[in-house]
Amino acid sequence: MDVVAIGGIGDVGDDFLPRLRQRIERELDIPGSNLLVNASHTHPPGRLLCGNDELVERTFGAVREAAMGMAPATVGWGRGREDRLTMNRNLRLRDSRHWTIRHANPCPPDDEVVGLGPIDPDIGVIRVDRADGRPLAAVYNFACHPLFGDASGAITANFPGVASRLVEEHLGGATALFLQGAGGDVIDVSFKDFKRPRDIEPLGVALGLAVLEALRMVETGDADLSVITETIALPRRTDIPERIGELEREQSRLLASLRFTCLNFKAFLPLYLEHALHPEHPADYSYRYLQEESVRADGLRAMDAHTRSCVEKYLANIRAMEKLARIQDDIATLEHHRALNDAAGEPTISAEVQGIRIGKCVLITSSAELLVEVGLNIKRRSPYEHTFVVAYSNGYIYYGAPAADYSKGGYEVTECLLAPEWQEIYERKASEIISRL
Repeated sequence: MDVVAIGGIGDVGDDFLPRLRQRIERELDIPGSNLLVNASHTHPPGRLLCGNDELVERTFGAVREAAMGMAPATVGWGRGREDRLTMNRNLRLRDSRHWTIRHANPCPPDDEVVGLGPIDPDIGVIRVDRADGRPLAAVYNFACHPLFGDASGAITANFPGVASRLVEEHLGGATALFLQGAGGDVIDVSFKDFKRPRDIEPLGVALGLAVLEALRMVETGDADLSVITETIALPRRTDIPERIGELEREQSRLLASLRFTCLNFKAFLPLYLEHALHPEHPADYSYRYLQEESVRADGLRAMDAHTRSCVEKYLANIRAMEKLARIQDDIATLEHHRALNDAAGEPTISAEVQGIRIGKCVLITSSAELLVEVGLNIKRRSPYEHTFVVAYSNGYIYYGAPAADYSKGGYEVTECLLAPEWQEIYERKASEIISRL
């Protein structure tokens, strides 16, 4: 489904999935636990969908149409690659902390950034052909984060929608289905581009062409199918008061670092540019400095030193202000998630883990916004070469961040309801299900 999440946030109600599963089981005699509902995690402007009752009706209608139209088919699987579209949005800082690239806060100063986090460039593909060899469907799995669409908002499915359209056009009537991957800390590389209107077409075309290239290499044949669906209890985090305390101490430190300066922004900007462009002679032409030296005067040099001190103070204040604004937002977010956990009245969150094996290809799900590292861990531990991690599926429990990230201050950890121990529990269960498929 081209929605932000299956329940929790966005347009889909929390009762959508159980109601849909009950109806499918009752009217189509398909076990409800066999149903995988994945959100592409697109972020359309405003409400996208119809009401929840009609949403259940329409979705059930699509499943019923598929069930009634079943026919013999062959299937194959493969892998493509696209590493030019995405990057990890958690910048690694000199102090070992993380700073998340978001529109809600500025980027950190360049001299504080020392590295990037990982991405998963693999595109998992499943090709389904009719008995006569004509393409019937293409499923592709890719870790991305389609946050904002084009400037007009006309394509609510974002760039995976463009990719699916391209795949369908080239396959001549086949259906293309996008499955979101472990892309909780991924963005497209042009996310913070303020120099031109946002255009999702190039992103979608590049992804679609990579999918088609991967599908071209896939040979189809017979395959068996197995499904395992289990629910696990993941611990809710209890460290939010301590995290808020750390932020408040940092807030106090930054407030104390602010210093008086004779400049306001109107005075600061031209002085800053002068000193940046001409550090040796910011105030005037070089010959004026030479003339002063010839008469043993130092008025320009003394003025430059004073101005440089004022500019550096003002710049330090700006950097402190940017960090203070982010801290203010982080504290509010943590307080919101503490309220969510408190309102739940229980120490754990129920989360579904589903494994689907199609021949020698495996899909494993999570209802969390898995960060890349977790998805890569699942793939590395799987005995199946073709393992697709399908996050944002069968529910929504906010972010699933690696335990090692909790002390580093990224946005996903701030938005997380789970205690760090969740990662080991989930990865162990995912590996266990894969081994039993």
